[in-house]
Amino acid sequence: MLPSTIWLIALVVLVVGEALTVGLTFIWFAVGALGGLITAVLGGNIWIQIVVFLVLSGLSLALIRPFAARLLKTSRTPTNADRVIGKTAVVTESVDNVEGKGQVNVSGQIWSARSEHNVVIPTGTEVRVLRIEGVKLFVEAL
Repeated sequence: MLPSTIWLIALVVLVVGEALTVGLTFIWFAVGALGGLITAVLGGNIWIQIVVFLVLSGLSLALIRPFAARLLKTSRTPTNADRVIGKTAVVTESVDNVEGKGQVNVSGQIWSARSEHNVVIPTGTEVRVLRIEGVKLFVEAL
């Protein structure tokens, strides 16, 4: 198989991979594969093709990626669930990390809860919501 065919296959696979992930993951290597393809078509030996691939991939990753990341501005949008962080809740079922149980009521909603500091928090205690992991709130007694 000709080196130019291998570079063309690599280029297509990397572009398809980028299209499937849409996360600026493979595009930098696709640029390098394009450089390798051009070098192969111009008659460069395999070692020059590999060096061109590595240099172009590295340069595009180092120089273009920061600009592209700023341009795309992937920001986090808070969900309604994030609004309970920092709020006060009331324990409706004692929070015990060892037994893996506990529930709190936050703004009329019942959530599974775990103690941030691995202490048992009895029913009726007011707690502060510190963070969310999955569907569990991590709380500490007030």
